[in-house]
Amino acid sequence: MAGRLRQRLSEPNPYTYIGKGKLEELCSELASDGVGTVIFDDELSPAQMRNIGKVLGEGTKVLDRTALILDIFAQHAQSREGQIQVEMAQYSYLLPRLTGLWTHLIRQAGGHAAGGYGVGLRGPGETQLETDRRRVRRRLEALRRQLEEVRRSREEVYRRRRRAELATAVLVGYTNAGKSSLLNALCRRQGVDAEEGGPPLAYVADQLFATLDPTTRRILLPSGTPILITDTVGFIKKLPLNLVAAFRATLEGIGQADLLLHVADAAHPMAQAQVDAVRRMLSELDVADKPMLLIWNKIDALGEGIAAEHLAGEGAIPISARTGAGLDGLLEALDRAALSRLVAVEVEIPYSRPELQSRVFRQGAVDWFEHGEKGTRIRAHVPAALAAALSAFASEHG
Repeated sequence: MAGRLRQRLSEPNPYTYIGKGKLEELCSELASDGVGTVIFDDELSPAQMRNIGKVLGEGTKVLDRTALILDIFAQHAQSREGQIQVEMAQYSYLLPRLTGLWTHLIRQAGGHAAGGYGVGLRGPGETQLETDRRRVRRRLEALRRQLEEVRRSREEVYRRRRRAELATAVLVGYTNAGKSSLLNALCRRQGVDAEEGGPPLAYVADQLFATLDPTTRRILLPSGTPILITDTVGFIKKLPLNLVAAFRATLEGIGQADLLLHVADAAHPMAQAQVDAVRRMLSELDVADKPMLLIWNKIDALGEGIAAEHLAGEGAIPISARTGAGLDGLLEALDRAALSRLVAVEVEIPYSRPELQSRVFRQGAVDWFEHGEKGTRIRAHVPAALAAALSAFASEHG
């Protein structure tokens, strides 16, 4: 980064976002430093972007916060779903900004004001602009249909999980807080490694929005209770609304989860601000009232000069996904949360109903079992629907 400019204003300039004097100062710095790209840490209106571009000149590329995030998203989208969502967001961002791309041709519009002939005639710029708008709208509609197919397919996955009655948790948090690293650390702790024939681990990189595509893994908790943990796209303050809308299908998984695991970067100088930004986003998604664990990651990066009062908050779990510190405490907290949704049963399942026994071992946490003359006696914690299916055997044999 060549430099940074700040300006304190009561409100942004409606024409150029920053003031005239600050814009002239920016021009001078660009000329002296030979910089070709300027990034504004906020969303610019199409008019503001055009006006700034006129002042800075055609040789300078102007990006706002949304354009930069979209560019990062485009680089990291790997799955077809991720690519569809990014392309939708890009076209939604581009549509109101098409006018500026054809300014040179609009000046050639017909009519006396432009020196042309014939009232009401459209110039080539206006014709091309309308053509491009129609193309963009058609493409957006096609992408929405594709995304709806993805959403229906994902809903079927959610239905299967509900039928299996497995506990589900979703990792949420600010981008680059270490959610994917934590998921991988939990997998490796149980001997699940892609190099040894296990499922591929989540992609990890010290980058913003390195993970766009959800990754779900099955983890066995200390009591033997299985839980599905899903990694999701990271949040950021002032996340553009068109990005939230485009990734709605991905974010639906947050609403389907039994438990939210809010992963925060304990060593970040703006840690509490990031936590607050994530909480605001969860409120906007109407999931803030879900059960949640706050996990402070990267405690290994805390130096003596970094305050860590926030780690002592009630319910907070300090860990390091890199070193494995604190993972035992996290798994115990997950175990308590998972067991709280289960029902205690003590039954004798006849040998003629092996599918029920299989469900108990697959979906629940078995405390004790013994093979008897007529069936298997089991004491366990199981989902409510399975407890109802076993109730007849509990009443007869319990």
